[in-house]
Amino acid sequence: MDTYSARAQRTTKETDIDISINLRGSGTTSNDTGIPFFDHMLDAFGRHATFDLSVKARGDLDVDAHHTVEDVGLVLGSVVAEALGDKAGITRFGDACVPMDEALVLAAIDISGRGQCHYEVDVPFEFIGTFETSLAKEFWIAFASTAGLTLHIYELQGRNSHHIIEASFKAVARALRIAVAQDARILGVPSTKGAL
Repeated sequence: MDTYSARAQRTTKETDIDISINLRGSGTTSNDTGIPFFDHMLDAFGRHATFDLSVKARGDLDVDAHHTVEDVGLVLGSVVAEALGDKAGITRFGDACVPMDEALVLAAIDISGRGQCHYEVDVPFEFIGTFETSLAKEFWIAFASTAGLTLHIYELQGRNSHHIIEASFKAVARALRIAVAQDARILGVPSTKGAL
């Protein structure tokens, strides 16, 4: 695939996942995980990051949605990392604060090569359709670990679970859009170490 694009497939006894991404896209998305709310969140992520994103996932939803959501996070993170290549010329850091009605969520990203997620989101435990709200944290942990991102997500305000989680997906998308952008002033990799 072209630079800034990647595709990965992963099959286990629990899930079968195929994801492609173009970090220099226009926000065109096609997502089918069998979990409607999760598809909605992935659509918001792709559109607000302006990534072209296609996610096809089949998982053991008869058990629950956990394996599917976590494994999509793992594969999505891996394609983001692959699409970034050597990371030369990228901005590296990005942050965004996104409101959605009463909810307000801040996301900050460092494309550091050190995958870690710091998730301070007090979302009520419930189901939104077939999506258990605690799975949002599992998704971001998996995503950050394979993407090689230091990811911070903080809920500044919120009551409605749908609003809080959707604001978090949009905030991460906007922050990542900034972090992966090319900056003509940056020569090589943006690190004093010379590598990320």
